[in-house]
Amino acid sequence: MSRLYGLSPPSELTPNALKVLEKRYLKRDEANRVVETPQDLFLRVAENVASADRLYGKTEDEVEKTAEGFYKMMAGLEFLPNSPTLMNAGRELQQLSACFVLPVEDSIESIFETIKHTALIHKSGGGTGFSFSRLRPKNDVVKSTKGVSSGPVSFMTVYDAATEAIKQGGTRRGANMGILRVDHPDILEFITCKKGGDKLNNFNISVAVTESFMEAAEKGEEYDLINPRTGEVTGRLRADMVLNLMAEMTHQNGDPGLVFLDRVNRDNPTPELGPIESTNPCGEQPLLPYESCNLGSINLSKMVKDGNIDWERLREIVRRAVHFLDNVIDVNKYPLPIIETMTKGNRKIGLGVMGFADMLIKLGVPYDSQRGLEIGEAVMRFIQEESKAASEALAEERGVFPNYKGSIYDGVRKLRNATTTTVAPTGTLSIIANCSSGIEPIFALCYVRNVLSGQRLVEVHSLFEETAKKRGFYSSALMEKIALKGSLRGLGEVPEDVRRLFVTALDIDPEWHVRMQAAFQKHVDNAVSKTINLPHHATVEDVKKAFKLAYSLGCKGITIYRDGSREKQVLERGETSKLRSYIKPRSRPEKTYGVTYEIGTGCGSLYVTINEDERGEPFEVFARLGKAGGCASAQTEGLGRAASTILRSGIDPWEVVKHYKGISCDRPFRLGRNKVLSCADALGKALEKYLMEKSSSKEVKSLPETVPPWEGETTRAANGACPECGSPVVWVEGCRKCISNCGWSECE
Repeated sequence: MSRLYGLSPPSELTPNALKVLEKRYLKRDEANRVVETPQDLFLRVAENVASADRLYGKTEDEVEKTAEGFYKMMAGLEFLPNSPTLMNAGRELQQLSACFVLPVEDSIESIFETIKHTALIHKSGGGTGFSFSRLRPKNDVVKSTKGVSSGPVSFMTVYDAATEAIKQGGTRRGANMGILRVDHPDILEFITCKKGGDKLNNFNISVAVTESFMEAAEKGEEYDLINPRTGEVTGRLRADMVLNLMAEMTHQNGDPGLVFLDRVNRDNPTPELGPIESTNPCGEQPLLPYESCNLGSINLSKMVKDGNIDWERLREIVRRAVHFLDNVIDVNKYPLPIIETMTKGNRKIGLGVMGFADMLIKLGVPYDSQRGLEIGEAVMRFIQEESKAASEALAEERGVFPNYKGSIYDGVRKLRNATTTTVAPTGTLSIIANCSSGIEPIFALCYVRNVLSGQRLVEVHSLFEETAKKRGFYSSALMEKIALKGSLRGLGEVPEDVRRLFVTALDIDPEWHVRMQAAFQKHVDNAVSKTINLPHHATVEDVKKAFKLAYSLGCKGITIYRDGSREKQVLERGETSKLRSYIKPRSRPEKTYGVTYEIGTGCGSLYVTINEDERGEPFEVFARLGKAGGCASAQTEGLGRAASTILRSGIDPWEVVKHYKGISCDRPFRLGRNKVLSCADALGKALEKYLMEKSSSKEVKSLPETVPPWEGETTRAANGACPECGSPVVWVEGCRKCISNCGWSECE
């Protein structure tokens, strides 16, 4: 295709885009030297994907014309496919899909066969989702060995360890989604499995909640727990208590998210093939077992012309992008034959967007406004309609998807693809395209980058810089002030209309985040990846309100992240040195009230008293063995004093549970579920029981913050600093991402 090599090279790539392309996407030789330019990359992908047209009788000239169109929309940064396509198209690996769901059946053979398949997918650059809902609960019988099951969470740790050992194609760390139904007997263990932040770091987790559960939570009623092995009811829980616990854990560290499973399956296009049980790692792509999906995103910031949306250009790009994504299905090299069969049977594609926040800015519309919601819904409705028209045209030429008979479209509309739209996270793609991520608001207008030479460079959002210079209020001093503050709020030197237009993620009330997600979800086949960003001071009740609002507005799931809740290091900001604080315990009041638990241990009965402060939160612990005196009694008293000091210092009481539970000695007591390993283990379990009972009460109070925000420091610092450039890190779309767009991100 020599004609293609006369095309203009991409001209709008920023230094950060070039850096990301070089680091993650461009081909390298055996000596690890880059041997490809960005133009070469886009030509490679365009030629490879266009070659699928030959399967449908197109001439070489027609194939070349298709490739030219594909190249122009990628080089013009109007559309980009998901990362595996950019990385692998036209190369030996040729694995082009980003999203996979694998089944986990209730047998050791299935569990470890799926781990093997996961390794193959991660190696090729894909992410994986699993439902662990079919696994029998912890301590259930295993007939083949006469033993007991260790439960879903224990097997998740095995998957996590396998993921840690595999580097995705040399470019990305593996990412997983773990899902458990809310009616599984091990649901409480699952909800709390990531507390402390030291386990399952290669997993995002979500609870699959049903409509009946949400209704029971609203009414304060109980619901059944069902053993998936037998189908029998094994117990009951208060639904509002479980929802409260989910809110508390999400408040602590962002997990779990919620997936509204009944709603997902109402939109399952091929219900005769079975129910959908899981999604991909960021939650936007529900899939059947062994299905994969390839995604792509249109850069909406490129769809604005003279202050208005360029609908004709958007229509052209949508139709070309659907052609591109359908071709990817044919040229893709699948990790497993069964994945190829399922994927080609349904031919699902997921066309989404990025640069939406930039589009609104160019239109002069604030993100958190009714007009912003209306534009989001109108744009996605247009993309949905045009993508269906494009799929219909392909069906006329190439035929409907093989599993069309019995699908929701059977006899209604002939389509080439079972789904056409998904709003995915655009991580590094938005860096390449130099636009805002997905449908997220902008995260930072200005930020300070600490470079290796010790210099401090202030970098400014391009649209904000353009506006500031045009309006005459730009200055280096002001930009550095904005970078340190993290927002335009309260800056009188910035005109009010500019402050209103350039709102950042943490300026926006959580309700607007949820409403924007819901506006897009109305016209999306699959789901929408969106992080509901909460400020650091948000409460557990705020999290619960967001859960309920997402459900009531028709979202298919929800991911919430409270700023600073996954602290990894304290970031040095401004002219100050690293902040340090030495926590001092609060003084004990004259009176306290509490509860005492008796727990059997190998050293005798242990009496654990937990007293509350005036706010009704755990304040101190007294631990006493039934037999006074001796070394064991002294050590137990010491454990209680240590726990009291921790609690009186305002540290999260779950930290005590995490560190005390599991400590063992030479005198364990009892067997099975009620086994007590030591006095320390007993104390941890007593505090855990207390906290769980507190959660089940209707007047749930938020537990103390793990690390309070430092006075005078923006709370965004609590998310840590980028290990490559030192810029602040934000939590978005299931991943930690450097706001400087240097290319560093970490998906969990």
